[in-house]
Amino acid sequence: MALINADRDRFPCHPWQLVETSSRAGDTGALETIFSIGNGFLGVRGAHWSAADSELPGSFINGFHETWDIQHAENAFGFARTGQRILYVPDANNFTVVIDGETLTLAGSAVEDYRRTIDFTTGLYESRVTWACRSGATVTTVERRAVGQQTRGGLAITLELTTDRQVSADITSSIVNRQDQPAEDHSSHDPRRSGRHAERVLLPLRLEGSNGSLRLAWETSESKQKIGVAVDHRISGPQQPFTTQADQDESAVRYVLAVDEGAPLLLEKSVAYAFTAAGDGSDIEEAAEAALKSTAAIFAESEAHYRRYWSTADIRIGGQEELQQAVRWNLFQLEQATAQAGVAGIPAKGVSGSGYQGHYFWDQEIYLLPFLTYSNPRGARQVLEFRHALLPEARMRADELNVDGALFPWRTINGLEASAYYASGTAQFHIGAAIAFAANRYSWASGDTAFRQSEGADLIIETARMWMSLGFFGKRGAFHIHGVTGPDEYTAVVNDNLYTNVMARFNLRAAADLQHPGVDEGERELWLHAAARMQMPYDDTLEVYSQDADFMTLEPWDWSTPRSQYPLLLHFHPLVIYRHQVLKQADTVLAMFLQWQDFTAEEKQRAFDFYDPITTGDSTLSACVQGIMAAEVGYGDVALAHFTDAAFIDLDDSHANTIDGVHIAAAGGVWLSLVNGFAGFRDQGPVPYFDPRLPAAWTSLQFHLKLRGGTLRVALVRGSITLSFDGDGPLDVQVRDELVSVGAREVTVMLPAREAPVPSVFRSSFPTAGMPIVQARPAGQEVPSTGQEVPSTDQQVPSTDQQAAR
Repeated sequence: MALINADRDRFPCHPWQLVETSSRAGDTGALETIFSIGNGFLGVRGAHWSAADSELPGSFINGFHETWDIQHAENAFGFARTGQRILYVPDANNFTVVIDGETLTLAGSAVEDYRRTIDFTTGLYESRVTWACRSGATVTTVERRAVGQQTRGGLAITLELTTDRQVSADITSSIVNRQDQPAEDHSSHDPRRSGRHAERVLLPLRLEGSNGSLRLAWETSESKQKIGVAVDHRISGPQQPFTTQADQDESAVRYVLAVDEGAPLLLEKSVAYAFTAAGDGSDIEEAAEAALKSTAAIFAESEAHYRRYWSTADIRIGGQEELQQAVRWNLFQLEQATAQAGVAGIPAKGVSGSGYQGHYFWDQEIYLLPFLTYSNPRGARQVLEFRHALLPEARMRADELNVDGALFPWRTINGLEASAYYASGTAQFHIGAAIAFAANRYSWASGDTAFRQSEGADLIIETARMWMSLGFFGKRGAFHIHGVTGPDEYTAVVNDNLYTNVMARFNLRAAADLQHPGVDEGERELWLHAAARMQMPYDDTLEVYSQDADFMTLEPWDWSTPRSQYPLLLHFHPLVIYRHQVLKQADTVLAMFLQWQDFTAEEKQRAFDFYDPITTGDSTLSACVQGIMAAEVGYGDVALAHFTDAAFIDLDDSHANTIDGVHIAAAGGVWLSLVNGFAGFRDQGPVPYFDPRLPAAWTSLQFHLKLRGGTLRVALVRGSITLSFDGDGPLDVQVRDELVSVGAREVTVMLPAREAPVPSVFRSSFPTAGMPIVQARPAGQEVPSTGQEVPSTDQQVPSTDQQAAR
């Protein structure tokens, strides 16, 4: 599906806004995601103010969830026990407008003009509709919304009404507890989605309303979290509310009045949310009351926040208007998902929808924390502090699965494993290395030695201990890690997944580099020895690193499979997928991107040439990584194609599930593609490193990175890169083979053109590689495969007390 790009008359390109000029049935749910507003704590979907014109309206608070006991059809020791799901909070974005007896709806009323926008520079949502009423009156309604920034639980909504003649208006403003309303289950048997409970989840604690004000509070049935909502209304003129009613399912304030020609009616709705975790004795009602501010104050907060944000977060692309709009929309979504999250995780959908049940995955460390680290270091530290706060649960989980150290859950809200399908859940042990990697990157980039020596050290050391006990030294001396699932969930529970082993090796080395009183020299030496002897599956015949020990022995996928049967996970049993050479997402090439120093340019190119054609891109996390590696190995057109796919994943609803929320990790991947892909930035080496690869059609690329307490400005044009740094003292930066000292004065480094790479046999066999391959591959064409076993080293490892005990 190509939603935005399919109809540029309806969605005109604007560099700083997303604009819709007409309303049509069929894509309402996806647009409610695309036009959502949020701040990382509170999110409001971009539904129209009339419930009759909405498909999946709702509001969310990060971390506000319900729990239940998971019932396994066939049980086993150590299976996840407690399910967790983000809850729809009582939703304030609801109005019913009746003009001269006619209820205004987009579906049932005559619309003369329609326009809605979301402004990236201010964070404001606006919907402007002109209605031709049956009574003969022409009425224009304008609704505006914004969430607070300093007041993170604050929400401002205004509804303005003007008319060309006097009309009788009946306006109801509602707070709807959607969580407890029977609702259609949108899951459609899709494991990426989640439906809503129909049973009673929120139990009322306070339901009071008078004179246009509402004071409401509930407690969740099982998780025992509390939520408070305070609402005040203000209407222009001397009018008073006709009724004010508070109820556990729908509370409402109603106005019945005459509106004169040329005298705009303005209804202001100030809302404040607050919630507490189980056992928190704070007064939830008092907290909501304290957060209540005027609509003008919330609008001003939002505008000031985004003025500051864009001063350093903007990424400018020369000569690419539509891509520029898409990039800014993605950057805007990243800020909406993270800005005021506080010490909490970042859900896979941010606060824009209920997809993935509001869980935190490895997405936040690998795809989101790079953006936060280099744009909002304080926010990055807070996310890592959240992970650190869950160490007690991670240590208990490790003990349950017979490993040392800490084993973080694959998906969670409260720190407990919530993935009921262990093969693509708990078996993804690589989340431990992702957390260690993010902690190491933040320490490297920020220079925050206090974090590195405290929380950062704990995260890196405890995950290293997990790897040391999960893996083992084989008969010939190599260190193996068996029974794991890598990022590519189309191969599960395998031995020596290359990505897992590469990242575990990093984790062990990073732990050994720390000088920590809790680590003795014997443990440090054992970590280094395991890292040095880590098994790296390699196929000598193809001269390609194998995704795992057996991947090269699998049967190639039948690429004549019709496009209608993708994504494969929705049409084939996992056991069918697992026994074939087919990838859901980049795996081996992701390892080579993250641990860029460990592989040669030739190894990267051959791996990309082999894996890119057999990667379906069924995961939204894949296109960005494929594009980054395509850029590095010199395939400019392929890199740009993958990047474009990533930039429009939600804007074009290309995976047909944007209704469930923004793919926020894919938005992070857009940032990665620009900074790490086309600008060629690499970190965690001796100094920051750049090897730019500007697409042929782009005239320039400009962005900022917050580094070591300062800001590095990067401006790239064809043939050169210009750098400046406003921190304390100059910053050493390597550009290809040249080391430069960068200070306040701009430094320009010339970039001689590189020769185009010669594709290896794998890539030249598939002329459509790097594009949406499942759409274009000729029927019956196979990927070269080999049944040759991966050789292992003959070197023996001396026995240790730890090994003997195991």
